[in-house]
Amino acid sequence: MSKIQFETLAFQQIDNVLHVTLLKLFTTSIPTEELEQIAPFRVIDKHTLSFDKIDEDKAHTKFGFVLEKHFDTLKNKLTGNHVTYVHRNSGIPLIGNVAFGIVHRDSSIIEIKPITSCNLNCMYCSISEGISSKKNDFVVEKDYLVEELFKLIKFVNEPVEIHVGVQGEPFLYEDLIPLLEDLQENNNIHTISVDTNATLLTKEKIDSISRNNKVQLNFSLDALDENLAKKIAGVKNYNITHVKDMIAYASEKMKVIVAPVFVQGLNDTEMEKIITWIKTLPKQPRLGIQNFLRYKTGRNPAQSLVWSTFYTMLQEWEKKFDIKLQLNKEDFNVRKVKELPRPFQRDDVVPAIIKCLDRFPDTVIAVAKDRTISVANCPFVKDKRINVKLSRDKHNVFVGKVV
Repeated sequence: MSKIQFETLAFQQIDNVLHVTLLKLFTTSIPTEELEQIAPFRVIDKHTLSFDKIDEDKAHTKFGFVLEKHFDTLKNKLTGNHVTYVHRNSGIPLIGNVAFGIVHRDSSIIEIKPITSCNLNCMYCSISEGISSKKNDFVVEKDYLVEELFKLIKFVNEPVEIHVGVQGEPFLYEDLIPLLEDLQENNNIHTISVDTNATLLTKEKIDSISRNNKVQLNFSLDALDENLAKKIAGVKNYNITHVKDMIAYASEKMKVIVAPVFVQGLNDTEMEKIITWIKTLPKQPRLGIQNFLRYKTGRNPAQSLVWSTFYTMLQEWEKKFDIKLQLNKEDFNVRKVKELPRPFQRDDVVPAIIKCLDRFPDTVIAVAKDRTISVANCPFVKDKRINVKLSRDKHNVFVGKVV
């Protein structure tokens, strides 16, 4: 008998179906007859399968082929959306797309995005993410992400900040704390910042995270009024008391930034309340109020405030409350670093291979020269070869159309 065990997968057999859960949030199903074709099998525990009359290496290999096939039907438990699992053997590079993987904008802050998905439905979200989203989701294998990120850090060859700024809520990523622990060990990483809505945090999680002294939590907090906070979050179970408790607790343990989004006509009266509350905390976190901006892909409940008016408002609050609110790149030690070479440029025609759906309808991700390219108005045919004319190449984020 051979046993195969997985840390990130969980198994449950119901009748003639093996239900497989990846990282607690994503699920697919395999008919047991397909597994019986490998060898007689059974579920030992939620992370372990056994196969009779076959050695362990063969069992791993054959099960891997079956699993890869059914990962094509991976679903997000929160939304029911299709999910693409990006791993070492997926053939999908981690540079080229703003939604997942690694984004290096030639600065000392490198973004990583291990997941897309959110448990809220914020009414001003710039990418219309959340429980009502119908977009294709992505989840990235932790070890693959760390391996590729460390290659980039070695190339940059100077201290950097790693920013976990996903299209959604990063604490939905089950491997987030192990990921932070891996990043903590890299001597060329001086800060690891994580954006979060705080709803999935507990004191125990914060205690665990705070053991990594490089980690900084960036909290969203848009209103203190309970009903308004729920309205902005777009879900009835949003608990402002819990969010405030997590911010206060984390502020005692680690570096914290609270980053409200000012949306005129929506939460105008809440900003002064938030400032006042922040100043009551025993260890006051940094406060960075953001101006709501309209995006083509976003939910846009209001007009953006003109920047001159916004900065005048911040200055008035700074004087009134004796607090710094105008933050700039010097506050975060942001500087230009070595630019990652682009293997192709705008207007190039690039031979590429379609690998998966992109986030938006009728859009696919094609791969060429260790980069991904977002291709609109293109039917999805996996592994089909196409020629793509590039319309964007900035910061190694590539967009194009089929020619």
